[in-house]
Amino acid sequence: MRLEGLSANLGAVHELEGSLLRQFERLPRVEIDRGALKRNWAALASIHPNAQTGAAVKADGYGLGAVEVSRALFEAGCRNFFVAWPEEGQIVRSALAPKNKNARVFVLQGMEPAAVRFLTDHDLVPVLSSPDDLTIWTEGLTALARRAPAALQLETGMNRLGLDERGLGKAMALVEAGELEVALLLTHLASADVSPEDSEAQRIRFSAMSARFPYISRSLANSAGLVCGESFGLDLTRPGIALYGGMGCLGGLIATEPVARLSAAVIQVREVEAGEKVGYAGAARLTRRTIIATLGIGYGDGYLRALSGAGVPLRMDRPAASAVISGCAVPVLGRISMDLTLLDVTDLPAGSVRPGDRAELFGPNMPIDKVAEAAGTIPYELLTGLGPRVQRVWRN
Repeated sequence: MRLEGLSANLGAVHELEGSLLRQFERLPRVEIDRGALKRNWAALASIHPNAQTGAAVKADGYGLGAVEVSRALFEAGCRNFFVAWPEEGQIVRSALAPKNKNARVFVLQGMEPAAVRFLTDHDLVPVLSSPDDLTIWTEGLTALARRAPAALQLETGMNRLGLDERGLGKAMALVEAGELEVALLLTHLASADVSPEDSEAQRIRFSAMSARFPYISRSLANSAGLVCGESFGLDLTRPGIALYGGMGCLGGLIATEPVARLSAAVIQVREVEAGEKVGYAGAARLTRRTIIATLGIGYGDGYLRALSGAGVPLRMDRPAASAVISGCAVPVLGRISMDLTLLDVTDLPAGSVRPGDRAELFGPNMPIDKVAEAAGTIPYELLTGLGPRVQRVWRN
């Protein structure tokens, strides 16, 4: 089957990449703190103790590796996992074996006729978001002579995916006819981090729509939604970025720990005279004799070009910085290129930066939220954009 083949190919590619890249110490590296990930999940679960707490592990576990992420979260107590595509779901389901009997893996999109067999073969729960999804799923099960549960996503204000009132009516008719088994009702908050009013309007609409299925579990809160109030907890929460260290302080209620530390090795150190230009288009002209450390990382690895000339204000009495090396915060010089980034290390003690030294680009000393803000983006993009050359190294 096409889906089976693609899933197998994805796994083979990851295995090949890992075996080759681990041979080289100077490749860019993201170190992932397994303990911090598990503690973050437990901290987020404590916000709504009467609800189950799931986890979004889509996009390869937010770029960190869905296999290891899912296993760590299962060890922490998570039993509900959310992915985008069926192929991702199969990877997560396989990662949890043989302890996966009481874990559910929900697939948020990708319903098509060929997917019905794949989903049921791998014990995955599709999230149905349109009348067409309902038809494909129920007719596919009938053709296979199988029964399996699905979840329903309801449209409450985001206008992206979800059943409206008419679609919900069709779902009810299928349930009454014995053709559809519903395991969960969910919707997605569009503005939980910026608009309490919009979130409350969505909650009210979701409550009204889901009342038509009074005995079905409901899920509303994403990471930001966790701190919108007790009424948002319902039966199951679905944190994502907060698990991975983004949104480091949720409304002042819970402080999560950094999980990922991106670093790159220095591959050359050189002195350049004042007046020289640096990088593509000579974007930086030096005003003093400068010591430049060249890092082996660039936008080809997911270190965004938008970070050229951008920095994080780590201290009020110091200029904004882009990296921490040898315990000191330093800026990027010139434009970030595909494979290389230049740091100004002039103010560090002479000889303190050498080839092979590593610079932290985000992590405990360079908060990922602030790095994302400096780039004009969000931490989700920094994590999920990490390229295949970036080694994923797990630490306990």
